[in-house]
Amino acid sequence: MSALPETTTQTITASQATNMALDEALSEDPTVLVFGEDVADREGGGIVHATRGLSAKYGTLRVRSTPISEQAIIGAAVGAAIAGMRPVAEIMLMNFLTVGMDQLVNHAAKIRFMSGGQTSVPLTIRTMSGAGGGFGGQHSDMLEAWLAHVPGLKIVVPSNPSDWKGLLKACIFDDNPCVFIESTMMVITGAKSPAPQPGYILPLGKAHVARSGSDLSVIGYGRPIMDALAVAEKLATEGISVEVVDLRTVAPLDMDTVLKSVAKTQRAVIVHEAVKSFGVGAEIAARITEELFTELAAAPVRLGAKGTPVPFSSVLEQAFLCGRADIEAAIRTTVEKNRRL
Repeated sequence: MSALPETTTQTITASQATNMALDEALSEDPTVLVFGEDVADREGGGIVHATRGLSAKYGTLRVRSTPISEQAIIGAAVGAAIAGMRPVAEIMLMNFLTVGMDQLVNHAAKIRFMSGGQTSVPLTIRTMSGAGGGFGGQHSDMLEAWLAHVPGLKIVVPSNPSDWKGLLKACIFDDNPCVFIESTMMVITGAKSPAPQPGYILPLGKAHVARSGSDLSVIGYGRPIMDALAVAEKLATEGISVEVVDLRTVAPLDMDTVLKSVAKTQRAVIVHEAVKSFGVGAEIAARITEELFTELAAAPVRLGAKGTPVPFSSVLEQAFLCGRADIEAAIRTTVEKNRRL
């Protein structure tokens, strides 16, 4: 049987992309394991059915549901990885990673360095998060900046289902611990993109210029890239040419692609779903300023969510988020600034 839910079109959803990547990895390498809460078929293949069909196809020794214990899940993944397996551990929601930060930060991220490179930790943690669905403050935080601050971890955030598949496959076969952050809203809204060919894989640490432009560079990752592309298309009708750089991987950070883009456009707007303060955008803005200070026509602008816990109220939640109107306003304001710094 096929583990991938059937589709009659040439597009895939995010859940189908996850299923496709896991199915291929399990088929190609017997050391790949998948485990987490409710991932086996008897529980429906997870809360969004991303693992549906996999335990039936590969058995419950390789696709296994676990107790509700994030410490145990991440700890087991670390142990399996250093024993020669390639575990893919699902932590249902990103806020729940906080329960297992000791295993992730003090062990998974450091074992390779502290062993002098003798012991690899090829584990992947899949986790889902993001605001917009009314799930409240303990189920919606984007915490990638926390994790990117930890040397030894790779942090991946796809912006569309096609990349989702290629980047997850790359994480599974990387010899370092990877945290793969999935957008809750992209999953539940059924966002689609062209279905990749079997075997499709994308390199980690390499950004993608999703749209070429000449007046300003928008730099981001994850769900805001879809908003940036929509805004860029709208502004193109007014003669404003926006380049969109999709980082794909937060750590390692592909600053070569970012700097090349901003050197061309001389302006940058950096956007992410996480709160603005102390975010990934601050790191990117600082590096742009350090490297291109004399070439900029305007200072880099950072956009992110408001500095509060994610509200449960839908009205407050929408006010909390950074949306298309914010991106458009920032682009218009920045393009108007022609004074060279």
